[in-house]
Amino acid sequence: MGTVTPARSPKEPQQERSRATRRALLEAAVSCLAERGWSGSTVSVVAERAGVSRGAAQHHFRTREDLFTAAVEHVAEKRQGALQAVAQDLPPTGSAARTRIVVEEIVNLYTGPLFRAALHLWVAASDEEQLRDRVTALEARVGREAHRTAVGLLGADESVPGVRETVQGLLDMSRGLGLATLLTDDKPRRDRVVTQWARILDTVLNGD
Repeated sequence: MGTVTPARSPKEPQQERSRATRRALLEAAVSCLAERGWSGSTVSVVAERAGVSRGAAQHHFRTREDLFTAAVEHVAEKRQGALQAVAQDLPPTGSAARTRIVVEEIVNLYTGPLFRAALHLWVAASDEEQLRDRVTALEARVGREAHRTAVGLLGADESVPGVRETVQGLLDMSRGLGLATLLTDDKPRRDRVVTQWARILDTVLNGD
C-alpha cells in the first residue's frame, strides 16, 4: 500500500511567503542600519532592498520603530545563535584554549556588522523618545542572555567572588572594541587585547 501524502492547506504557501517577506525585511533593515545609520534607513529604503513594496513592509511592521526594533531583536537572536553554535566544538571546560576561543568569538560578534546595526539603533534611541523605552528594555534582555550564554560557554562558577564581574567585564570590553571598530579596524591591537583578557579571565575562573 502506497504512502499517502497529506494534503497541504491552501494557507501554507501564503504563510511561507509571509514569513519569507518578514525575514527579508529584517535582513534588509539590519544591513541598512549597519551601512546607512538611522537617518538613512527609511521604510522605503528597506522595502526596496528587500524587494518588496512599501505597503507590504507596512503590513508586517506598522511603524518605522516597529521595523527596526524587530530588526535589532533579530540581530540579537542571530548573535545568540552564533555564540551557542561555538559550544559544539570547544576544548574541555577550564582549559586556557577554551577560554581563548570563547573570548575571541564574543569579541568577533561585537566587532561585526550585527553589532554595528544594533549600535546605530542605540544612538537613534538616545534622540528618539518613541524608540528609547523599547530599545532600553530589549537591550537589557539581550544583555542578560549574552551574559548567561558567556557563563555557560566558559563553564564559569559565579558563586566564586569576582567571576560574575569578570565575565561582565568581558562583555563590556567587547562592546568597547565594537565601538572602536566603527572608526578604525585595528585587528593586531584587538588580538593583543583578546589574548590579555583571556589570560585574566582564565586566572579568575581557575582561582589561580
